[in-house]
Amino acid sequence: MSTFHGLEMAKQALSAQQSALYTTGHNISNANTEGYSRQRVNFETTSPFPAASRNRPEIPGQMGTGVEAGSVQRVRNQFLDYQYRAENSKSNYWSTKADALSKMEGLLNEPSENGLNKTMDQFWQSLQDLSVNPENSGARSVVAQRGLAVAETFNYLSDSLGSMRTDLREQIDVKVKDANAITNQISSINKQIKNIETHGSLANDLYDERDRLIDELSGIVNIEVSYSKSSDSAPDIADGLATIKLADESGKSLGSTLVNGDLSQGELDFNKISVTPEADNANAVDAIDSINVDGDSYSATEFTSNGSLKGFIESYGYTDGVDNAGNPVIKGEYPGMVNDLDKMAKEFAEAFNDVHNDGANLNGEQGTDSFFQNVNDQTTTGITAGNITVSESILNNPDEIAASNGGGSGDGGNASDLADVFDSKNDDLDNASVRSFYESVIGDMGVNAQKANSMVENSGILRSQVEDQRMSVSSVSLDEEMSNMIKFQHAYSAAARSMTAVDEMIDRVINNMGLVGR
Repeated sequence: MSTFHGLEMAKQALSAQQSALYTTGHNISNANTEGYSRQRVNFETTSPFPAASRNRPEIPGQMGTGVEAGSVQRVRNQFLDYQYRAENSKSNYWSTKADALSKMEGLLNEPSENGLNKTMDQFWQSLQDLSVNPENSGARSVVAQRGLAVAETFNYLSDSLGSMRTDLREQIDVKVKDANAITNQISSINKQIKNIETHGSLANDLYDERDRLIDELSGIVNIEVSYSKSSDSAPDIADGLATIKLADESGKSLGSTLVNGDLSQGELDFNKISVTPEADNANAVDAIDSINVDGDSYSATEFTSNGSLKGFIESYGYTDGVDNAGNPVIKGEYPGMVNDLDKMAKEFAEAFNDVHNDGANLNGEQGTDSFFQNVNDQTTTGITAGNITVSESILNNPDEIAASNGGGSGDGGNASDLADVFDSKNDDLDNASVRSFYESVIGDMGVNAQKANSMVENSGILRSQVEDQRMSVSSVSLDEEMSNMIKFQHAYSAAARSMTAVDEMIDRVINNMGLVGR
């Protein structure tokens, strides 16, 4: 064996323990860095050899040559990553829907002293008062103003829901841009990783950044992630290149590739997501018609990839086939509420006008003007929650209110009949009264919101559990790192002491032997 063999082993030990100490310091430095996975040094024994120039070694076996730092590997569990991303998609989907429904609940604000239900109750009460005092000009003015308050409440709700839908449309565009920016970054990182792995190195920090971006992407759409080897010279423990595909709610691939990391399938690249809107000209309501990825087009009903994007689309509105007239059918949380309010305003106005026109005004003349009109053309056609108003002639002259059934100025029978409209069943309102229909609409919204909030809590708990498991594997534990630091420090000191001992032995041989007789 070499005279300096012991020094070489001690030197390698010093170098290996030093690299472990540096890696420990790197972990401690990134203890609070988002997405960072702790790293460890894999120690390996260097290649042993038989003792040189000996045909029959006195020491059986091979002679050890020391230690080396084989690789610096990050600690990560891909199965836990898969579980986290699946739960993250569900959690973000329900969070988006719950937030949209919460805003709707805050707008409708039922039951309250300022909601539509209370406003309609006040209108009903004013009609009851008018039926008792049909000649009272004050009671007539109150009916006109309370009717106007109902119309304006309808207008306010319709306009506010429209503004909220506009915000949701902008959020859809933002999510699409975010998804495309993330896939672009992941593709760029794939290229950097390929260049590093080709030279036999591990790109640990790039792996972390890529995983962080993949986690973020999983909150927008559900994805399937697979990995392929970057080159034949890449280390066996290298993560390789990531390929990302759209996945449905069960995690099964839909077939569309967002990021290509498989060199056998072409160049490393990414594909953009886009949404195609369609306008329903009949109701002037926009909706999402399809979601597109690199030539693949999915209708909103086919797009089953959970995530915030789907949550926004379902809240904003999407097309689901066509009706008998060939117009697209718009579904979604906000379009559904707008449609219910429009139907309610239309049927209420028409029923109210029919009764009003059968009565007589203060002068004994049969109702000449309908009570409710379309603000755009001052007719009773095409009334919606957004355009309903009270006839200008009635607002200017409340004596035109047809409160009588023809029995003279003291007759308030028709005012009582007008009040009954609120509780009369209507075939076009699912055989329910105006009050019952509105209560049903509010009840359905409350049930949907409760379900969304419950799913947010449940999916959030599952995501937190998986995240805690993942953190227990990958995150930095300062206590553990301090223990490692002491361990590697002692090992470094022992290697240094070994070098000192070998140095003293060699010094004895070189400087103190062969001096006898001089």
